Amino acid sequence: MGGGAQSAEQVRLVRDAAVLGVALDDGQAQRLLRLLDELVRWNRSYNLTSIDGRDAMLTHHLLDSLSIAPFVTGATLADVGTGAGFPGLPLAIAAPGRQCTLIDSNNKKIRFVAHATRTLGLANVTPLQARVEELAPAVPYDTVVARAFAPLPRLLAQVERLCGPGTRVLAMKGARLDEEMRELPAPWQALGLHELRVPGIDAVRTLAVLRRPAV
Repeated sequence: MGGGAQSAEQVRLVRDAAVLGVALDDGQAQRLLRLLDELVRWNRSYNLTSIDGRDAMLTHHLLDSLSIAPFVTGATLADVGTGAGFPGLPLAIAAPGRQCTLIDSNNKKIRFVAHATRTLGLANVTPLQARVEELAPAVPYDTVVARAFAPLPRLLAQVERLCGPGTRVLAMKGARLDEEMRELPAPWQALGLHELRVPGIDAVRTLAVLRRPAV
């Protein structure tokens, strides 16, 4: 299982995270592997994710989540459609000073996020069972992230009330975004498209970084 001070799995995780530009200390790496332990255990009973091999979970959940860490800015983050906590939980572990709200309408998955938050002692994580389009926080989030949540026009419509003029929306998508980018609703702007190459994953990911400018 994960958590050995110098286990081969931990060495691999730290090495591959560094390739993505994320420096993990021993405590962070061990927490991430403990998260993997809990995900594997819960997945047997609750079918939280279709990825059921531990190695595949490490690449497709932990490393895939960490791949966007260099693009996250500010003190607050909302992960919409977080599912079993990805990318929000790995991002929270990698940046303990950032307050992270993990949002999903699925009770089973949010119960796992709450369990993992307690088990790992993540004081900077707030699990929230809700439909994102029904939320209207008093203060906008600095960064909103979404992994394979919805086509960009629908995603932006649903997260609009979470965002202020300075909010960055990070949308983790597949390799091709041409059609979705052509349908980007005004006044949203694309700040950049970034190709993400995650160690252990053959498929290319694309990250769209978006912002709604001040009127």
